[in-house]
Amino acid sequence: MKRSLLSLFFVFILVPFANAFNADTAFITPFERSNGRQTATYSEALDYYKKLCAAYPTLQMVDAGITDIGYPLRAVYYTRDGKFTKDEWKKNERIVILINNDIHPGEPDGVDASMMLLRDAAMGKINVPVNIVLVVIPIYNIGGALNRNSTSRANQNGPESYGFRGNAKNLDLNRDFTKCDAAETMGFEELFARVNPDIFIDNHVSDGADYQYTMTLLATQHDKIGGETGDYMYKTFTPMLYQDMKQKGIEMVPYVNNFDNTPERGWTEFFESPRFSSGYAALFSTLAYVPETHMLKPFKDRVMATYELMKSFIKLGSENAKEIKLVRIIDRTELLKRKDFPLDWKVDTTRCDSIAFKGYEGIYKPSEVSGQPRLYYDHDKPFTRTVPFYDHFMAVKTVTAPMAYIIPKAWVSVISILRNNGVHLLRFSKDTSITVTAYHIDKYETLPKPYEKHYLHSNVQVTPGEVTMRFSEGDYLVNLSQPAKRYLIETLEPTAPDGFFAWNFFDGILQQKEYFSDYVFEDMAANMLKNNPALKYQLEEKKKQDPAFAKDGAAQLDFVYRHSGFMEQSVNRYPVYRLE
Repeated sequence: MKRSLLSLFFVFILVPFANAFNADTAFITPFERSNGRQTATYSEALDYYKKLCAAYPTLQMVDAGITDIGYPLRAVYYTRDGKFTKDEWKKNERIVILINNDIHPGEPDGVDASMMLLRDAAMGKINVPVNIVLVVIPIYNIGGALNRNSTSRANQNGPESYGFRGNAKNLDLNRDFTKCDAAETMGFEELFARVNPDIFIDNHVSDGADYQYTMTLLATQHDKIGGETGDYMYKTFTPMLYQDMKQKGIEMVPYVNNFDNTPERGWTEFFESPRFSSGYAALFSTLAYVPETHMLKPFKDRVMATYELMKSFIKLGSENAKEIKLVRIIDRTELLKRKDFPLDWKVDTTRCDSIAFKGYEGIYKPSEVSGQPRLYYDHDKPFTRTVPFYDHFMAVKTVTAPMAYIIPKAWVSVISILRNNGVHLLRFSKDTSITVTAYHIDKYETLPKPYEKHYLHSNVQVTPGEVTMRFSEGDYLVNLSQPAKRYLIETLEPTAPDGFFAWNFFDGILQQKEYFSDYVFEDMAANMLKNNPALKYQLEEKKKQDPAFAKDGAAQLDFVYRHSGFMEQSVNRYPVYRLE
C-alpha cells in the first residue's frame, strides 16, 4: 500500500514539472530551477510578476495598500479575457477567488505554487474558465519574507531558506483580522471589501502530528458560517474538493488539529474566530479555506500539492458558479433580516463525523536527551483507521441585533477600521439627544501577559440599561442594514470574543478619573445616609453579608461614594451605544 501511494504521488509531481520546464525560460521559477529546493525571495517574486504581467494582457498587478516594512502590498489579477473591473465581473457573474500567500513566510508553499499557477494560466497551459477571476497576493508578509533564515522552522522539511513568522512589528498577521494592528491587514481588508471574493484561500504549512498526507485542509467551520453557505460547503463543495484531489492521486484529510496526542483517537475541528483570516472571511459569507501542507513532507511535494489544490478550486468554482453565487446571495439577503446572532461557540461532543485516517503508529521510547518517554511515529507501521472528527459546533452566546450602533467621533481607530472594511457610516449634522441602550462593563478577565501586542479581555459580563444621551455633531451612526452587519456585531458587541473591547480598543473607559478626599467626604456621606434610607439599608445589608467589609471603614465610604451622584457615570460605560 505504501509503495503504490508513493508511486502515484511521484507520477503526479513529474508531469507538472515536465510542463513547467517546457515553458519560456524567462518564466522558470526559482523553485523549478532548484528542482524544488528553494522558494522565491521577495525581490525574485516581485520581478517575476512584473515581467509576467508585462508579457501577458490577462494579468494585472495593482497596489493594495502599504505594509509595516514600508513596501507596497501587491495583488495580481488574472482573467482569461483581460477584463479587470469589478462591474465587469459582477455583470458576468464571475466567481472571484482570492488567494493569500506568505502570511507566515516560513510557510512559503503558496508563493511558488501561485507563481507557476498564474504563469501556466497566462500561457494557456492550464484551463482557467472565463467565469473565474483570480486575485493573488504573491507575498503578504513582506517584512517577514525579508527576514530570511534557515533555522526558524526547526521541524520543517525545506525549503533551503525562508522568511520569518512575525512581520516588521513582530506581529503574527494571522491573528490580526479584527484588531488590525498591521498596515498589511488594513490593505488586505480594503482589497477584500473591494473584490468581495466568493472563495478565499490562505496557503499555509502545518505543524503537529505525523501522518501520511501531504495536504490537509481547514475549511471554515460550517455551523459558524451557517445558512445556505455553511450547508453547501459542508455537504457539497468541500467533499468535491476531496474527491477531485483524490482522483489526482493526492488524498487529503481535514486539518489535524491535534498537538498533544496521536491523531488515531480523532480530533476536534479547528475553530477559527474572526481574528483568523478564514474566520474573518466567513463574516461575509465567503467560502473560506486554509490549505495546510504537512511540514515533514518534502518542499517539492508540498508546493505541487498546493498547485494542484488551487487548480481544483478553479475547476470546481467554475463548474459550480451558479450554486456558489446563489447560496451567498441567499445568506447575504437573509443577513439583513436576521435578528439573533451567535457570538461564541463550543464543540458539540454529542455529534461527530467518521473519517478514514492514514497515519503512523505512535509509540513511546526513552528520550536520548532526558531519558523520559518520548513520542515517536514509526513509519514502518502505517495504518488506516476510522476515527471520530468532531466538526459540529453550537452557539453558547447570542445577541439580538440593534437597528444601529452609535459611536462617538473620539474613537478614531475604530472608525478607521470600520471604514476600511467597507462599512457605511453616517455622521450627525448637529448635537442630538437620543435614548439608547448603554452597556455597563461589570466584570472581565485579562491575560497576565501580552498576546499579539494586547492584553486580551475575556469572559466579559455586562449590564444593559436605557439612557438618554447627548451626542455631538460629527458622531457616527452605523446602520445595520448593510452587508457588513455580521462583521459589525462581532466587532462592536462588548462580549464578543474577538471584538474591539476584547482587543483593548476601549480600555480608557475602564479607569476612574475622579475620586474624593476621605476627611471631606466623611461628613457628606453621613448626610447622604441620613437623607437616603434606601442607601443606608443597602450599606447595612452589605455589612451583614460581608464581615471583612463591615470592618473596613474605607471600603464603606467608597461604597457610599459609588452609590452617590458624585460617582462619574462614564467609568466602565461601554462607548458604543445601541439604537434599538
